[in-house]
Amino acid sequence: MNSKPRLKAGKKPASDSVAAGLMLLPAILLLILCSIYPFIWIFRYVGYNYNGFTAVYTGTQNFTRMLNDIAFWKSVVVTFEYAGLKLIFILPMALMAALMLNMRMRGHAAFRGIYFMPTVISTSIAGMIFAFIFATQNGIANEVLQALHLIDTPIKWLTSPDKVLSAITILAVWGGLGNYMLYFSTGINGISTDVYESSKIDGANSLQNLVYVTLPMLAPVLKVVLLLAITSAFKDYEAIMVLSRGGPGNRSMVMFLYIYNMIFGTNNSSQPQIGYGALLSVVAAIIVGGVTIIYQLVSRKLDHVTE
Repeated sequence: MNSKPRLKAGKKPASDSVAAGLMLLPAILLLILCSIYPFIWIFRYVGYNYNGFTAVYTGTQNFTRMLNDIAFWKSVVVTFEYAGLKLIFILPMALMAALMLNMRMRGHAAFRGIYFMPTVISTSIAGMIFAFIFATQNGIANEVLQALHLIDTPIKWLTSPDKVLSAITILAVWGGLGNYMLYFSTGINGISTDVYESSKIDGANSLQNLVYVTLPMLAPVLKVVLLLAITSAFKDYEAIMVLSRGGPGNRSMVMFLYIYNMIFGTNNSSQPQIGYGALLSVVAAIIVGGVTIIYQLVSRKLDHVTE
């Protein structure tokens, strides 16, 4: 009798492994070309004075300059301020919007589209739009506030060190609200209706359902959303570059905008300083990675406490 060869339990045919490898190959190549190679390229020039044409080895000069660069470390502080303001406002507002739209009120689909629309608009275009909105003279924001008699004189949104962070935070919340709302809405829709029916039988009202059912079951989604929000806030710079250019007096200069100016030779830089910018990029990546690791450690400890 002819017997076909049998595969051992748990062992897949070689053809399946080859097919899986071929399907993963484009993604692996893109990862190497777009992420790994640029990262290696950055490390290549951290010890050089490189302007895009000539590279001169300077040893530890860039490291010494970085440690004494007050403007860069001030941009790091501004980044933490901006990230904190953005997270404080955008996450509760996104959660509230998701809860309201989940009530299936009339026109909820249209409102979901309206809230999500800013996320598909280019950040550069959004920065230009808000530059007109926050203009001191004839700006929409000042005209509305004056019409409502909330202010007497126009607010210098983009030229006042006390107000510029508020302006870029409003832009950030407007641009990212729909994205996080979608995450929360997906998480809410994933909660079984049986859970709400059980709590209703037990006599729970809407507020109790929110506090004791919805929020605890959204915890896994909230952890992911918060992580994405933290990393996104620390990497923001495009809209800020268009809206305020880091001013006035570097009050809205976040660290990735400062690095961009160094690498491309804008603002006060007479020429590109790619070597020094490469070093600052590594430092910024370490800062963001450190914040991410701290967040993950804290979230794990909170999970153990609540279990």
